[in-house]
Amino acid sequence: MANPKETPKGHERIETNNFLMIVLIVAVISVGGLVEIVPLFFQKSTTQPVPGLKPYTPMQLVGREVYIREGCFGCHSQMIRPFHAETMRYGHFSLAGEFVYDRPFQWGSKRTGPDLARIGGRYSDEWHRIHLRNPRDVFPTSNMPAYPWLERRVVNAEAVPGKMRALRTLGAPYTDEEIAASAEQVKGATEMDALIAYLQVLGTAVR
Repeated sequence: MANPKETPKGHERIETNNFLMIVLIVAVISVGGLVEIVPLFFQKSTTQPVPGLKPYTPMQLVGREVYIREGCFGCHSQMIRPFHAETMRYGHFSLAGEFVYDRPFQWGSKRTGPDLARIGGRYSDEWHRIHLRNPRDVFPTSNMPAYPWLERRVVNAEAVPGKMRALRTLGAPYTDEEIAASAEQVKGATEMDALIAYLQVLGTAVR
C-alpha cells in the first residue's frame, strides 16, 4: 500500500499538479499547432494566387465589407469541400489560392444556406437584387432575412482608398493609380450594388 505522505513521481506528479498539467497541455497543443500551420506559410498552393485571380475592385471590396457586416458568412460559407456530393452541387472544390487576397477569408463548413464559393455568374444582377429585397420571391421556403435597406444606403466612397492602401501593405497588388481612382468608381453606388458586385465575382477564377 502506497505511503500517503510519499512525494508523487513521474506521471502521477503531473496528474496531481493542476498548474503543471495546464502548462504541459498548452505546450503540446502549441507544438502540434505550429507543426500543422507553419508549413502552410511556405507552400505555393496556399500563398500564390491561382491563374487569373485579381484583387477585388473597389466596388467588390465594399460589397465584401457589406457581406461581412451583415453576417452573411454565418449562414453561407465559401468553402466547397472535396467531397463528391459537394462538387456535384456547387462545382470545383475550393482552393486556397483563390483566397490569397481575402482578409479574412470566409471558409467554414457550417451552412444554413447554400455555399457561395461558386455563386459568381450563376444568376443575373437583377435576380440578386430581387433575392436581397425579399428572398421568398425567388425561394418560397427560404428563411433568409430580407435586406431592402441596402438599396437606400449609399457607399462611403471617401473611405475606399484608405482600405485599399491597407490591403496593399498585406500583399494585394493595387497600384497608386487604382487607389487614386477608387473613390470615383464607387461614388453614388448603393450598398446593394456593391454586394451584388462582390457576389458576382465569387469563384469566377476557377470553374
